[in-house]
Amino acid sequence: MRQRRLIVVVGAVLAVSAAAAFAVWSAAGGVEGSPAETSAAYFQAWEDSDVVAMSRLVDRPPADFRAWHDAMTGELGVERLRLEPGRVRVTGEETAEVPFSGVRELEELGEWPFAGTLRLAVREREWKVLWQPETLHPLLKDGGTIHLVELFASPSEPLTREGDKIPHRSYADAHLVPLRDDREEAEPVGRVLVARAPGRPDQELLRDVPEEKGQRTTLSRAVQAAAARALDARADAAIVAIDPRTGEILAVADRLRDNYSAFKDTFPPGSVFKVITAAALLGSGLRADDQVPCPGTYTVPGHSGFRNDGEAERGVVSFTDAFAHSCNTTFIEQALSRLDAADLTETAAQWGFGRSLPTGVDGFCGKIQDSDDPDQRAIDAIGQGTVTASPLCMAAVAAAVQNGTWRPPRLVSERAARLIDGPAPEPVELDPDVVAGLRTMMRAVVDHGTAAGAGLPADLHGKTGTAETVDGEPHAWFIGYRGDLAFCVFVRHGGSSVSAALPIASRFLNGL
Repeated sequence: MRQRRLIVVVGAVLAVSAAAAFAVWSAAGGVEGSPAETSAAYFQAWEDSDVVAMSRLVDRPPADFRAWHDAMTGELGVERLRLEPGRVRVTGEETAEVPFSGVRELEELGEWPFAGTLRLAVREREWKVLWQPETLHPLLKDGGTIHLVELFASPSEPLTREGDKIPHRSYADAHLVPLRDDREEAEPVGRVLVARAPGRPDQELLRDVPEEKGQRTTLSRAVQAAAARALDARADAAIVAIDPRTGEILAVADRLRDNYSAFKDTFPPGSVFKVITAAALLGSGLRADDQVPCPGTYTVPGHSGFRNDGEAERGVVSFTDAFAHSCNTTFIEQALSRLDAADLTETAAQWGFGRSLPTGVDGFCGKIQDSDDPDQRAIDAIGQGTVTASPLCMAAVAAAVQNGTWRPPRLVSERAARLIDGPAPEPVELDPDVVAGLRTMMRAVVDHGTAAGAGLPADLHGKTGTAETVDGEPHAWFIGYRGDLAFCVFVRHGGSSVSAALPIASRFLNGL
């Protein structure tokens, strides 16, 4: 312990001796002042923006000395400069340097920290600052320059939530047209501080892009790009993705043909509607682990007969497995025996059906008609008959399962959506027990049900759907959620959901 203290004391003595020797040498040589005095005076003048006082302390200041400082202060909008000098370091008999840090406070961009080194030398028996442009900022070395650049956005080009341009070939164009205004020229949307140097790409230092009035959307650049790339090889299809916490639409890639819209047009949803039927059945007292029959065919007493895909017969299974394997016969039998005529339509209304969706560019969820006819009720229970839904609607359904609250989806801020489309429906808090059951059942679909083995992420919850049509091949659907992302994949006349919708969902999710 004593030996360590002795080393520290000896080190301190040597440092003091060196400084004292340097001061004696300077005085003996007739040198005026010291590097510490000159640097302190320079830093003070610099903080005070006293360019005249600074130039007196500089060895042969260049003719553009003031211009450099004006460019780094006035042109960049610097309101204040704070400097923190370090200790003087002696580098030779007549040279020294002082490392320092600083913060420039820019009017529009806030604090901009930097660090540098002030170099000094004896010139004509006087300590002077050896000034170079990099004294102001290291990035000014070797011809570098720093600029405050305005960012412009086309008035006809809405932005992502991050303030960036919508990705190229986003397939969102049809939904963005209503957000465009009638201005003819691009307008500034913010500023960015950029460093430029010969032979090097521009380096962004600071950015401030305020929200654009009527132009910024809720679209996520990354999610939108993933959705668009997932549809590159598949036309007449759409992907809608939603943040379940807010209802914000994170992506809409819409390649539906014949002017169909993923927001406004509705289609038979097929088995993805079983989420709603399951919610009604869980609300009636049926539990996810209750045992139910899943025969290959089922005939409504005195009425029509129905079958599973391929007339698959599974015997007695849990309600969860009936959902996972999409047993039509189970859902028809349970719906007719457990639900009253109005139960399914009332449940659907809780989940958005029958409502306009004020996204900011309009939207509609879907519809289902009341009926006392057992045949009609049976076919409605499996998403056919009078049931129709938009892809936007079914994405919102998946989001509601994830969050436990149904929220109206929107493409712009709440205020903008209200001004454009009118008031939004109030969020609907769903029965926690019903939601818990649906989460278990949607997980089973991906784990060992109809979506198993499709290359989907392991932690995904989903539901497949294949909906018969009167004008062609069936529609293919897949809805689901993963983390804070809910989505719907829809392929118009795509055939089987397994062959058409699931590969698109896999590309989308694995591309995020």
